[in-house]
Amino acid sequence: MPETALPQTALPETALPQTITAPALKSGTPEELRSLEAGLDSLQSDAGVRRGIEWSRLLLPLGALVVLVLAWQLYVSLGFRRRDLVPGPLDVFGSLGTLWDEGKIQEAVLTSLQRGLIGFAISVAVATPIGLLLAQAKPLRRAFGPLISGLQVLPSVAWVPAAIIWFGLTDATVFFVVLMGAIPSIINGLIAGVDQIPPQYRRVGHVLGASRLEMALHVVLPAALPGYVAGLKQGWAFSWRSLMAAEIIVIGGTLGFGLGSLLEQGRQLADMGMVMSAILTILFVGIAVELLVFAPVEKRLLRGRGLLAGSTR
Repeated sequence: MPETALPQTALPETALPQTITAPALKSGTPEELRSLEAGLDSLQSDAGVRRGIEWSRLLLPLGALVVLVLAWQLYVSLGFRRRDLVPGPLDVFGSLGTLWDEGKIQEAVLTSLQRGLIGFAISVAVATPIGLLLAQAKPLRRAFGPLISGLQVLPSVAWVPAAIIWFGLTDATVFFVVLMGAIPSIINGLIAGVDQIPPQYRRVGHVLGASRLEMALHVVLPAALPGYVAGLKQGWAFSWRSLMAAEIIVIGGTLGFGLGSLLEQGRQLADMGMVMSAILTILFVGIAVELLVFAPVEKRLLRGRGLLAGSTR
């Protein structure tokens, strides 16, 4: 059959896509070009500001710390309490320097950090598959969900007497208390992250023929990362607190000398300088882990998903 040419009809101007093209820019008026250039400059300057150092995030915490130290020194200088009961900042820093020279601070920090990191890693390895299983299987979640939430509310220090009876004065006692403090928080954080996954993600996985394991590892877990990371952060906080509580109570045997042991030693010696030094060191380590580990991971994750100001997709 001979080919028949289709009639070519001209489209009305209103049907053309309203996009900015190079010819349109060339034919624009000078006022329009200046307006467009100003808008582009504004966008570039805003992006540059966002990519720069946010000095307020550094200066405001430092300013708050200076105010607190000055208020502390003022209270001590007014003499409301004896210096042996409420030492001043200089007294505490002096005690901290003495402990540093003796090597006690370094030993305590290394011992506690090693225990905390090992216990947290085991908690993540145990809690992640349990959280995925409970999030995927609704009957199991209804059965064990309230128990997991109850364990999260239960103070982990309550497990110390039972752990001493079961494991004695060994590191196993400390690790058990850490696990019981961290695992419920990680599980609940992962479940919360799974609940926030858009249902379209699962439908796409089913259409592509993903198995249950592939669905969990390649669809559910990556999509639930924001809630999962929040659960990890909370799990670390619980594990660090549980570790300190266990180290304060469980002393002796084959246990090493951690920050909790240093704190308890200061209490036994009625040395408030040592007690305050241990408290400040525990606080510093907790803040350092939060700022150096979890904050960058969380920020990078949220920026990659376009959930932070100045993020690009």
